[in-house]
Amino acid sequence: MELRTVNPAAKGPAENFSGDVYVTPIYNGREPSRMTVALVRFTPGARTNWHRHAVGQTLHVTEGVGLVGTRDGHVLRIHAGETVVCPPDEEHWHGAAVDTFMSHLAMLENLPGGEDPTTWLEPLPDEQYRKADEQ
Repeated sequence: MELRTVNPAAKGPAENFSGDVYVTPIYNGREPSRMTVALVRFTPGARTNWHRHAVGQTLHVTEGVGLVGTRDGHVLRIHAGETVVCPPDEEHWHGAAVDTFMSHLAMLENLPGGEDPTTWLEPLPDEQYRKADEQ
């Protein structure tokens, strides 16, 4: 058994996020584990760029209300206690609703050898985000 101290939060890089997003690393597995877990906190209206994960991603909402959208226009409104499973290579975005904070645990697996499984894409346009929040 190993107790790990709390890692410092860091602001999410502007090239991957719109608005203020803070990421606290929780776990980065060592072989044979490839699991990575982070607590991600979104201020109202903040969100990720479009992106995909080679091995998929699981999001567990810990606080607030958020949105998860896919390229086909499907949008889920997510609430504290709910979990969303994004399949491998599905292009998606996620973030807080317009008027509330949202935090989630982001869980995914690195590729063998520790390679990052995330491919970051373009930002979600403000108009598309506002339309998603109105659904």
